[in-house]
Amino acid sequence: MTFPAPRIPQQPKRPTLEGSVAVRGGRRLSFAEYGSPRGPAIVWMHGTPGARRQIPVDARAFAEEAGVRIIGIDRPGIGSSTPHLYENVLDWTADLGLLLDALAVDTLRVIGLSGGGPYALAAGAALPERVAGVGVLGGVAPTRGPDAAEGGIIRLAVHAAPLLAATRVPLGVALTGAIRTVKPLAGPALDLYAAVQPPGDRNLLGRPEFKAMFLDDLLNGSRFQTSAPLADLLLFTREWGFRLADVAVPVRWWHGDDDHIVPFRHGLHCVERLPDATMTTIDGESHLGGLGIGRSVLEELLALGGSSRVV
Repeated sequence: MTFPAPRIPQQPKRPTLEGSVAVRGGRRLSFAEYGSPRGPAIVWMHGTPGARRQIPVDARAFAEEAGVRIIGIDRPGIGSSTPHLYENVLDWTADLGLLLDALAVDTLRVIGLSGGGPYALAAGAALPERVAGVGVLGGVAPTRGPDAAEGGIIRLAVHAAPLLAATRVPLGVALTGAIRTVKPLAGPALDLYAAVQPPGDRNLLGRPEFKAMFLDDLLNGSRFQTSAPLADLLLFTREWGFRLADVAVPVRWWHGDDDHIVPFRHGLHCVERLPDATMTTIDGESHLGGLGIGRSVLEELLALGGSSRVV
């Protein structure tokens, strides 16, 4: 039996550039760019799950209007990025440095949504001479070490960490196969997911442009593999390799006060421990609320120090 191709409402514009670059160990990281190829650079780290095109439409439009360069990066095991499990979250920044060199990016800002938050903070800790500022949208908090936050759904992964470590590879294969099977039903499946979410996320996922973005990102990113979310969960059960106090660059944190996945108190917990951070409450919004304010997030990050030029 053959299925019709999934319908994606209001198909988003394709990236201005997509490709992959060589990093350590003969691996590759894939990326997608939006906006101006020579504008101030902003690296956008997707959530868990997610891929390089998980960038809201209004942020893409702002990039074109303001001459900004947004770079979405696939983490290992999604899109065309080689599967790999880092030692800890900080370890990924060595690959980031190589990708920035290959794309001729000198200074930049970094945004992380949800599971992308720890990676954005790691960039601020490891590359303070290049990172002018970090934005976090409902980011995951540490579960281990002195900065650990209590409670939240992510604690379930902590308890399941030994089993997850032992079965990560076969689970990744199974997850990839499952997504390929249900691809023709991706649109209705997203509608069903949205129907059981809090009002903020339900309303956002009901907007055609956001639904189109999520479906495009899911279908494009999972064409070859879908093991990155499992690697993320495993890394989130470990110490990150740096302390929140090590992130000396300015951090701007946005968090919905009705977040049902990463509790709002986790955002406050992290902001209190970061040396230079402010919290903006997204009133009445849930976990994906930061995606609905992409333009204002970009404007605030661009106001932080540094010229973010290309070499």
